[in-house]
Amino acid sequence: MLLGLPVFLFLTAFYVYPILSLFAASLAPEGRLDLSGAAALVDSPYYLRLLGFTVAQAALSTLLTLALALPSAYVFARFDFGGKRLLLALATLPFVLPTVVVAAAFSALIGESGLLNEALMGTLSLVEPPIRLERTLAIILIVHVFYNYSVALRLIASFWASQSPSIEEAGRTLGAHGWRLWWHVRLPILRPAILGAALLVFIFCFTSFGVVLILGEPRFATLEVEIYRQATSLFNLPLAAALSIIQMGLMYLLMIVYAGIQRQVVVELRSPQQARTPQRPAERAALAASLLVMFTLLFAPLLALIVRAFTLGGGFTLRYFAALNSNPRGSILFTPPMTAVGNSLVFAIATMLLGLLLGTAAAYALRRGRLARWLDPLLMLPLATSAVTLGFGFIIALDEPPLNLRSSVVLIPIAHTLVALPFVIRSVLPALRAIPPALPDAARVLGAHGWSLWRRVELPLIARGLIVGAVFAFTVSMGEFGASLFIARPDTPTVPVVIFRLLGQPGALNYGQALALSVILMGVCALAFILIERSRSLGAGDF
Repeated sequence: MLLGLPVFLFLTAFYVYPILSLFAASLAPEGRLDLSGAAALVDSPYYLRLLGFTVAQAALSTLLTLALALPSAYVFARFDFGGKRLLLALATLPFVLPTVVVAAAFSALIGESGLLNEALMGTLSLVEPPIRLERTLAIILIVHVFYNYSVALRLIASFWASQSPSIEEAGRTLGAHGWRLWWHVRLPILRPAILGAALLVFIFCFTSFGVVLILGEPRFATLEVEIYRQATSLFNLPLAAALSIIQMGLMYLLMIVYAGIQRQVVVELRSPQQARTPQRPAERAALAASLLVMFTLLFAPLLALIVRAFTLGGGFTLRYFAALNSNPRGSILFTPPMTAVGNSLVFAIATMLLGLLLGTAAAYALRRGRLARWLDPLLMLPLATSAVTLGFGFIIALDEPPLNLRSSVVLIPIAHTLVALPFVIRSVLPALRAIPPALPDAARVLGAHGWSLWRRVELPLIARGLIVGAVFAFTVSMGEFGASLFIARPDTPTVPVVIFRLLGQPGALNYGQALALSVILMGVCALAFILIERSRSLGAGDF
C-alpha cells in the first residue's frame, strides 16, 4: 500500500482539496452551510427535466455506439486483413481530439457550406443545402458515437480476441447456428465486456460538455453544460456546486459498478485467439460493411477537415500553415499559433512522465486487496468530473503558499495528469492482474527478489501496458481542452485553446489557421496511436 501514497498525496492536493475548496466557497461562503442558493433544485422542475434529458441522450448515444461497434468488434477479433493495426490506431484518434476540432471537422463535412452539401447542391442543382443537422439532437448523437466508437470497439474486441474458440465450436456441435449462436453463446460470453463498454460510454456521454455546448443549443443542455452556464454566465456558484455534487455522486456510483465489471474481463496471460483471413462471401461482406462504417463515421469528417485546411479559398495552398509562425500585427504581446504546438508538446511530455509514475504506482496498489474495490472508482472519478468544476477549484484553492500555482505553467501538466491518470491505470492494471501468481513465486524460489524480481520478471510482462499508458497520457494531454481553457496563461496557450480562440475570431485567415493547427494536432496524435498499436496485441489491456 506504500506505493499508493504518492498517488494519494497527489489526488488530495490537486483534486480533493480544490474540489472541497470550491464547494466550501459556494455552499458555505460565510463559514457556515447555506443551501439557499441551491434551493432552485427543489423549487423548479427544470432541473429534473435537465437530469432526465442528460440520462436519455447518454443512453441513446450508448445504444447507437454499441449497435455500430459490436459487429466491427467481431470483425477485428476474428479476422486478419491488411491495414488492421493502422485502422485500429486511426479509429482511436477521435477519442482524444478536442471538441473544437471535431466541430470544425463536421462543419467541413456536413455543415451548410460543407463539402457534402456543396457536392449535392452542384450535382442536383439545388439552391439550398439539403443536409441541415447543425444545432439538432441528431448531430449531438452522431458526434457522441464518433467519440466513443473506438472505446466500445477496443473493449469488446480485446476481450473477444482473448476467448477460446472451443466454446463456439462446442455450441455449433450442439446445434447453435446463426442467431442462436449469437444469442445463446457469443452474447453471454461477451456480457462483461459489453456491459463495461456500455457503462464507460454512458459515463462519457453523461458528462459530455463541449459537444453539447458547441454543436447543440440551449434546449439540449445537459447537466455538465448547466454547471458551466450557472458558473460562468449567471455566476451562481452555489447552484453550480450543488449540480456538481449530484453529478459526482452519480458518477462515483457508476464507477463502482464499472470497476466491478472490469475485474470480470481480465484474463490470465496466454496466446490470443488466432485471427484468420476472411474467406466466405459473408465474412468478406462483414469486413466491407465494418470498413464502410468506420470510413463514413470516423474518417470522412477528419478527411474533410484536412481538405479544407489545404483548399480554403479555392485551390491547393499552404498559406494557412505558413501563417502559423507569423505575427501579422507585430505585437510583442502576440503569441504565434505555432508556439502553442511547442507548449503542448512540453506539457504532454511532462504529463506522460508524471502520469506514468503515478499510474503505475496506483496500479500496483490496486492489484490486490480489499480496498481496491473502493479505491479503483475513486481514482477514475477525475475523468468524470466537470472541467468547469475542476478549473474553478484550481483558481479558488491554488492561490496561497505552499500551493500558490494559479499563475504557474506547472498547473497545466498537473491538470492534464488528473485527466490522463485513469487511462494509465486502465492500461497497466490489466497487465498486472494477468500475471499468474505462481510466476513471481517461482522467480523468488530461483533467487529473484525486490528490484531484481520486478526488472527481470514483471517489467517485461507489463512493458506493453506501460507504453500504451504513456502514449495515452501524451495524447490526452495534447487534446485536453476543458481545464486548459480556465488555467492556461496567455503567453503559454495549448493547441486546443488557440484553435478555440481562432475559431471565435472573424476572418478567413483565423479560420484557416485553426484548420491548419487541427491538422497538426491530428497528425501528432495519429503517430502516437500508431505507436500504441505497434506496442500492444489485441486481447491485452482495456482499450
